[in-house]
Amino acid sequence: MKEKTLHMIGNAHLDPVWLWQWQEGFQETKATFRSALDRLNEYEDFVFTSSSAVMYEWVEKNDPNMFEEIKEKIQEGRWVICGGWWLQPDCNIPSGESFVRQGLYGQHYFKEKFGVTATVGYNVDSFGHSGMLPQILQKSGMDHYVFMRPGPHEKGLPGRLFWWESDDGSRVMTFQIPFEYTTWGQDLENHVRRCSTELKEPVNELMSFYGVGNHGGGPTKENIESLKRLNKEEDLPNLVFSSPNQFFEDVKKKEIALPTVHHDLQNHAKGCYSVHSGIKKWNREAENMLAKAEKLSVVAEATTGQPYPDDFKQAWKNVMFNQFHDILAGTSIEDAYEDARNMHGEAMTIAERGLNYAVQSLAWNIQIEQDEDMLPIVVFNPHSWDVETNVEVEFKRFKEDQILTDETGQEVPVQVVQSQATANGRNRLSFIAKLPAMGYRVYKVVSNSKPKQVEPIKANDYSLENNRFQLEFDPNSGFITSLYDKQKQYEVFTGDAAKPVVIHDTSDTWSHDVVRYNDVAGEFKATSIKRIEHGPIKSVIRVISEYGTSKMVQEFAMYKDLDHIDVNVTVDWREKFKVLKLKYPVNVVHRKATYEIPYGHIIREANGEEQVGQAWIDVSGTVKETGGRYGLSIANDAKYSYDVEGNVLSLTVLRSPIYAHHDPLIPDPDGHYSFIDQGIQQFRYTLLPHEDSWEEAQTVKHAAVLNQRPVALIETYHKGSLPQKDSYVAIEQDNVIISAMKQAEDNDDIIIRCYETNRVATEATIRLPKWDRIITASFQPCEIKTFRIPKDTSKPVMETNLLEWEM
Repeated sequence: MKEKTLHMIGNAHLDPVWLWQWQEGFQETKATFRSALDRLNEYEDFVFTSSSAVMYEWVEKNDPNMFEEIKEKIQEGRWVICGGWWLQPDCNIPSGESFVRQGLYGQHYFKEKFGVTATVGYNVDSFGHSGMLPQILQKSGMDHYVFMRPGPHEKGLPGRLFWWESDDGSRVMTFQIPFEYTTWGQDLENHVRRCSTELKEPVNELMSFYGVGNHGGGPTKENIESLKRLNKEEDLPNLVFSSPNQFFEDVKKKEIALPTVHHDLQNHAKGCYSVHSGIKKWNREAENMLAKAEKLSVVAEATTGQPYPDDFKQAWKNVMFNQFHDILAGTSIEDAYEDARNMHGEAMTIAERGLNYAVQSLAWNIQIEQDEDMLPIVVFNPHSWDVETNVEVEFKRFKEDQILTDETGQEVPVQVVQSQATANGRNRLSFIAKLPAMGYRVYKVVSNSKPKQVEPIKANDYSLENNRFQLEFDPNSGFITSLYDKQKQYEVFTGDAAKPVVIHDTSDTWSHDVVRYNDVAGEFKATSIKRIEHGPIKSVIRVISEYGTSKMVQEFAMYKDLDHIDVNVTVDWREKFKVLKLKYPVNVVHRKATYEIPYGHIIREANGEEQVGQAWIDVSGTVKETGGRYGLSIANDAKYSYDVEGNVLSLTVLRSPIYAHHDPLIPDPDGHYSFIDQGIQQFRYTLLPHEDSWEEAQTVKHAAVLNQRPVALIETYHKGSLPQKDSYVAIEQDNVIISAMKQAEDNDDIIIRCYETNRVATEATIRLPKWDRIITASFQPCEIKTFRIPKDTSKPVMETNLLEWEM
């Protein structure tokens, strides 16, 4: 056995939050790091591995002396930095840009404080791993990856060591930890012997992780002494104190041919995709608010000199911390979510403040003519493409002799809808704005005018019909009975749709060993169906339904001039040990289910299994009668869990297990427990029926607009140097979009990040007219590219990696 080697990885997996709050995790970080330093001082051959920049920042700010000791051990090479991320997040739910920021801020911290960066990605306890991570890891300076879940019982893999490849062709050498990332006993013989059985040709080296974990602790003296004793046993492999860095270096020297895995690493704990609606929605809101604020802050700084905010980084740190796998997954104790709410609140306040300074500065510098009978509304588009969408803005009383125009004086239809205020006679205006790419447009409320009469769509309490679609509801159940595409003469659904189905679910918070949720308990049934808005812009039907003591409100909005249907949902949930799903039977055969994943998408089997997705999902296929193609995309602003069974697409709205309930604990029937997702929650989703595929329907862009809404600001007349309509960035190709635009971390250069959305190799042209720049670039399918635009216009644009460093 001595020709084989077990690399013994001394570590201390430390959940900063789980069955405890972050303050306890903070204290335990210091205790664990102190213990690791003591072991390093006692054993000159001992090596300690640790990740998560946030924990080092805690120590730096709370015990500077210990921080200096850690620096020394890192310089010696015996304290090894792994995982160049801010912490070990959930590896499914964060956005693609959030994963980029994990590496950006994590690696910059390690480089600044210790002079090193991580070369090994390290997420040993995350509950699944998105298929686009190889590209994000590699472009963040990490060519290797270590994970543990899903285990062999959850996903078949070709071995413990393999190449993991994403759609653009990026790949990282990846290792799956055998059995556990932590050890409980003092003597490690059983653990070592069990791991040694995993040593299989052609790889004669394996990593075995040891050290007390979850609540921290790390390797003990007894652990280390037992390894020294076991290394003398002839029937055991060679045991070396090592690190993941050393393991991968040794393996690469042998140039072993390894298999390649080209898909995501799933599934573990499927319940984590939907449990705790609050943390999921706060995460989505914060990610998108920050992205929007950064983009418009760059535009404002370049255009008006409005200073770029210096606190966006702190906001991102809050968001990244709340993406820890036991926070964002919904598996921590209830009090931890009070802390998470507060952190997200700070992050969103920072983002909203920065956004407000940006748009106010831009709007204040627009030349708007003086006219006592005119009130301007400036609408900003944060996206790199032209957007046509419904915009609503709170307004004072809108009078009968007032109209809305664009900046050219052309009348724009407008509709008065329910104001958010009930006092002082305020109104809310709804109109369809046509906005230039990454720019703005001035609309004007003009008095002493005679509005043109615009016919609304056909609508009553049970039906909505515009030029493209006819939508009908069952007067008794409240379900959609028909969504008919008049243009294509095609019925979108094969049965009742938008059907809220309640499902029994007695599993724990994680839903350990659950594959799908299909034990139907019942359905919500309508108590009221009523048309509540009707006008030239949109008509809305409100369906109020009940199940048990729970209530659900769905408000379906059909627009006169838009080919999608928006649905606002409010749920007052009072059920326990139940799942709520919304179901849509799509009328296609030979269907394909496509899910958005971070900075990409993936096709999965339509077998009814619960799967994780980002802001959109699509079911497309063949029209049985004609052989043509049709499909339905659903985008939303708060949810991450779906299933597709045959032709039935389901959006998982919520789950209601006990907080931090872990099998095999059986709840006491007489006990008192706190259940998740009780009470009121709100979210929005969009139905986008389409011919052909989701790519032609531009589903990615629809979902982005739903999640990053335009910003409408009521202004006044004033002098200024800016025109009343302008665009700052545009991309000629539809399948390449800008996902992030920010100030560089090291100076005031501009960073632009783009990605290809449709898995098609593309030559793209990015135009930045205000900076007098044109960027041309070749994108591989689903490739992410980052560009640095120097403030000094004499310097060329440079492509960088995700860390904003030269490649």
